[in-house]
Amino acid sequence: MVPFKLSVMLWTVFRGQPFAQRLEKVAEAGYHNVELVDEFVKWTKEDFAAARKKKRELGIEFDATAGVWHTLPDANDREAFLKNVSDFVATLQELECTRLILQTGNNVPGLSHAAARDNCVETLKRGGEIAARNNIELLVENIDPEENPKYFLTSSAEGFEIVREVGNPHVKFLYDFFHEQIAEGNLIAKLAKNLDVIALMHVADVPGRHEPGTGEIHYPNIYRKLAELDYDRYIAMEFIPVGEPVAALRAAREMAMKYGALGAKQSSSNVGESGRFHATA
Repeated sequence: MVPFKLSVMLWTVFRGQPFAQRLEKVAEAGYHNVELVDEFVKWTKEDFAAARKKKRELGIEFDATAGVWHTLPDANDREAFLKNVSDFVATLQELECTRLILQTGNNVPGLSHAAARDNCVETLKRGGEIAARNNIELLVENIDPEENPKYFLTSSAEGFEIVREVGNPHVKFLYDFFHEQIAEGNLIAKLAKNLDVIALMHVADVPGRHEPGTGEIHYPNIYRKLAELDYDRYIAMEFIPVGEPVAALRAAREMAMKYGALGAKQSSSNVGESGRFHATA
């Protein structure tokens, strides 16, 4: 059985259609989890209630969302960030969602990278306290320097270090294969070494941010390894389909399930008579 949970980052598909219809399309493709960015910013209480009703009808959960936008390396933006996180808890509750995706924002002009990193860690420590009190998770994401050369956190390796330095189980890392392949590569070795701080993974191929199989990332091997490692959290499709979106999402899901199942089978075969696993990473 494949341990991980598959999701769809909604901004990439069915744009311009009514929200309820977008959820129906996701369900048609076989998914039970959806991630949001800004779809809800103008919603009323009634809109939130309608979204909750629709997702329950379809058996869908909102597993993560963005919605707080601040520059984490800028100490002058810290208090505004902390207030925004505290205020955003109400929105998370309306969405019945417990994971908040955070981008670090851009570099601060005139500030050294080391100082900016220290500020980022301190801001996340303070934010993690809010997250712990409200039983939510903050997920930090890196962006590749080709997409945004001004962005602070372009390296997942540094992102893993920052999360460990924060030292709060409510602060985790979002490992985006698309961004990391462009930035540094070496995808599988890094996820195997840092699985303990990863709460979410995003999937798209390079180049073009299209579905797996259209570019240079060999996702079958990634899914196999994740299953071998017993990764049991979320993997979200965040690609722009080349063809018909429902068919593309369904094919992406089938790939993940197929190779995840192969990895799980391999993991089981590596259990010795003592019940202990042989090394697979």
